[in-house]
Amino acid sequence: HVQLVESGGGSVQVGGSLTLSCTVSESVETHHVAWFRQAPGNEREALASMFTEGQSCYADSAKGRFTISRDNAKNTLNLQMDRLKPDDTAMYYCAAECDFNCRGGVFFGRKPNCKSWGQGTQVTVS
Repeated sequence: HVQLVESGGGSVQVGGSLTLSCTVSESVETHHVAWFRQAPGNEREALASMFTEGQSCYADSAKGRFTISRDNAKNTLNLQMDRLKPDDTAMYYCAAECDFNCRGGVFFGRKPNCKSWGQGTQVTVS
């Protein structure tokens, strides 16, 4: 499996911004990749994904506030998060070797699923 290491989590004030980064052990542009999060007591939630071709896709809850991007030279996957809310408090995970459906830039149908996962980075908004 692909190895992934997240960084950039931390504590941030309500309304603030944070950028998460994920270092990928293989060429990031050769994998479908994604960001997820999971808060205590909640199911894991897909936030954003990117196809190998560079097309991005978002959950309704993330669209407009979160932006996924990748740096092919550095093999990193990033998640820019703006206007953060207390409900955004969660462990955030990047993932690779993903399978998801996208229509009009939004996830639809079955939930995204991935084979390789990072250990996660905590984001706390207060």
